[in-house]
Amino acid sequence: MSRPAAVFFDLDGTLVDTAPDFHAGVNRLRAARGESALPYAPIRAAVSAGSKAVMAVAYPELAEHIVEPLRQAFLDDYEAHIADHSFIFAGLVAILAQLESEGIAWGIVTNKPTRFTRPLLQALGLDTRASAVVCADEVTRTKPDPEPMLLACARAGVNARACIYVGDHARDIEAGRRSHMLTIAAGWGYLADGEQLSDWQADVDCATVADFAAWLNTQLS
Repeated sequence: MSRPAAVFFDLDGTLVDTAPDFHAGVNRLRAARGESALPYAPIRAAVSAGSKAVMAVAYPELAEHIVEPLRQAFLDDYEAHIADHSFIFAGLVAILAQLESEGIAWGIVTNKPTRFTRPLLQALGLDTRASAVVCADEVTRTKPDPEPMLLACARAGVNARACIYVGDHARDIEAGRRSHMLTIAAGWGYLADGEQLSDWQADVDCATVADFAAWLNTQLS
């Protein structure tokens, strides 16, 4: 690919490390129920798959009809603590600034609902900088369907074939591929135990943000 028209990012586990707030929320819920705290690693590994996956880790022994009210309580609490501990992954602050200085649009395509996405981006100072943000509740079909990807391109005024998509889950890579974007597998994200970047068959595998920065520089030089 030559110089990209835009770079789009998945949110949780790719652009922003939200796992600390998911972990804190799970343990607040468990503490309120008189239960012991859970370790960080298994919660982190589940975050990219969403709140249902996180709650399945937190309460694997409970039936779905029992877990669902707990999940709603967890989400209400998470909304109130949306950015207590979340942060932009180290190195990506500089990459966003570089894209902006080069006049290259960047945006976010996430399966996270607007209810959580917009306050999080506002808290991190990203809400007014992104050329496009597409959330799960703004489309009829979420990733891995290409619909949200193409909506982001329309909002940013770019052709999908000239864009890059960066994500830390197999569905991100599938969505990017189906949208005809160049895909980057983000190895710094929330990979499950035993999962390999190469399994996703992205165009480029980047184990670290530094790897992505180095690759991006070759495209911009």
